[in-house]
Amino acid sequence: MGSLQNSQLIQRSSFPQLAPQKQGAVNCGRRWAPPLNVRAEQMSSSFSTSHSPDVTGRRQMLRVWIIVPCISLIGRNSLSFAAENKKGYISVLDKKDGYSFLYPFGWQEVVIEGQDKVFKDVIEPLESVSVNVIPTSKQDIKDFGPPEQVAETLIKKVLAPPSQKKKLISAAEHSVDGKTYYTFEFVAQAPNYTRHALSTISIGNGKLYTLTTGSNERRWEKMKDKLRTVIDSFEISDV
Repeated sequence: MGSLQNSQLIQRSSFPQLAPQKQGAVNCGRRWAPPLNVRAEQMSSSFSTSHSPDVTGRRQMLRVWIIVPCISLIGRNSLSFAAENKKGYISVLDKKDGYSFLYPFGWQEVVIEGQDKVFKDVIEPLESVSVNVIPTSKQDIKDFGPPEQVAETLIKKVLAPPSQKKKLISAAEHSVDGKTYYTFEFVAQAPNYTRHALSTISIGNGKLYTLTTGSNERRWEKMKDKLRTVIDSFEISDV
């Protein structure tokens, strides 16, 4: 397990403290725009009066004109591709680092230093998914040890702050297309909340991949199936 010291390179922010955002803001890449409906209504009022019979149709068209450039901007500036896939989820494909996963529709992407990808719920900030990628000389996750041992080390040193009480609930191993994945469930208790989380880790392309998702313990029963879908969807591809 000495080689697992590489895991210290992973930021201890799988529970990222996300910066507050302006309510209703829309993230177009890294540039924030006002809420789409506000902009649409303001623009619409300059073309027609409130008595116009087709004001609703014009507002809908304006919303489309605003959304389409935003989507195009994201597509041009990112090597990741997000699209609707399974109902209720958005798929992410990172062609540069070689991984893909699903996240629940409605979560927003945020930029967190040290994390490759982070998506979160703006109302429930503990409901999030983060991906971290670091170089490794290992060829297989088994080289670090069995699932329980690796999970305990990551939970203690990486995936939760030292001040929180942690408990490993379960750990398991499975393979997809010849790659071994460790998946584990744990809780981390802070003074004012408890987060129930799931993580999956694997090795490929000379990199150690870690995806972590979770929710507040009080919402676990409602969210657990969605979060397990996120975990089960994570796959590494050769690049």
